[in-house]
Amino acid sequence: MLQQSADVLKEGGRIAIITFHSLEDRIVKHYTRDISNPDTFPSRLPMRAKDMPVPKLKMVGKAVRCSDEEIASNPRARSAVMRVAERMEGGV
Repeated sequence: MLQQSADVLKEGGRIAIITFHSLEDRIVKHYTRDISNPDTFPSRLPMRAKDMPVPKLKMVGKAVRCSDEEIASNPRARSAVMRVAERMEGGV
């Protein structure tokens, strides 16, 4: 679902993913990290910045966790984590 969502988003579109388990969050975190980092090339390879590949997604902010007040009123929310990513213009 994650790969398909990145392909379906329009340029500038955002996706917010809420996970409720640490294993789910780990999958989402690794996927968004990998897709938001462009390919690495050898440091001595002469390339211009405009020739570098643009990543498909860009992370927006950090992971958002529930506040203590939210957890006090809704204990089931204590493990929820939200991550937001935005589709880059011209992303591969």
